[in-house]
Amino acid sequence: MATEFRRIFHLSDIHFGLENNRALDWVKQEISDKCPDAVAITGDLTMRARHREFAAATQWINSLDAPVTVGVGNHDLPYFNLFERFATPYKRFRGMQEKVERELDLGSLAIVPLKTAVRMQPRLNWSKGWVSPRALERCLAKIDSLPKGTRVLVAVHHPLREVGTEGTALTKHGDHALRELAKRNVEAVLSGHVHDAFDILENTQEGAVRMVGAGTLSKRTRSTPPSFNEIEWDGSTLKVCVRNLEHIETRDMQIDDVPENAMPPRHEGEPVAPVRQVPRVDPPVH
Repeated sequence: MATEFRRIFHLSDIHFGLENNRALDWVKQEISDKCPDAVAITGDLTMRARHREFAAATQWINSLDAPVTVGVGNHDLPYFNLFERFATPYKRFRGMQEKVERELDLGSLAIVPLKTAVRMQPRLNWSKGWVSPRALERCLAKIDSLPKGTRVLVAVHHPLREVGTEGTALTKHGDHALRELAKRNVEAVLSGHVHDAFDILENTQEGAVRMVGAGTLSKRTRSTPPSFNEIEWDGSTLKVCVRNLEHIETRDMQIDDVPENAMPPRHEGEPVAPVRQVPRVDPPVH
């Protein structure tokens, strides 16, 4: 029996408006050369969800020669038009509507979305993640409807781990979501948001869940250069390689843990920490 092989490119935090064109040209060429079976983009396509930023993001994403699924990040919800944020928050995705939160069937492996960016939440920092009961129910229903034995990559924007007190937690209800995902054939949870790559195993009461984070393809780097994850699946094992512009080894590109207050830089030109030395605290911005 032939071994099933799949290649997936995991991109995140492109931030059109402050995009890194060198990085984008490089990734687009890599997609053309390697012909991945899928491209998963885990949110933050734009800086401030402006129309011109979405127009640039739409043009670039639609030009990719591969099946694409796109997640919604906190930066992709309207910042300056509160009516639109609450009434039609995904209106600006219309040029790539068919790709948004799209489930991809790759044979023995599937990519299933789980939305963590919400229009509002009962805390001041709306940039952080929130897993609503409805979003989790929808994700679990999709997983449960897959053919028996299918392994799953769950695509989110925010890392799901909940750490510290409520005020500093990365994603509200993320711990519950991880426990539910641990009960199913989830190979890994793909995320972005923190602008640094990581590959860690999170233990829950229901078992362990692998969490894989992608870096950024923008100028808003934090402690590592612009990068994306190249994922290989051979039917039983998932291999993750961090590809970056500076030729740093994958192991050195991956942070050991998700910082409690993990936030990307707020302004172009902010200091970038050495590789694997991520500041523990970064004050939140909306």
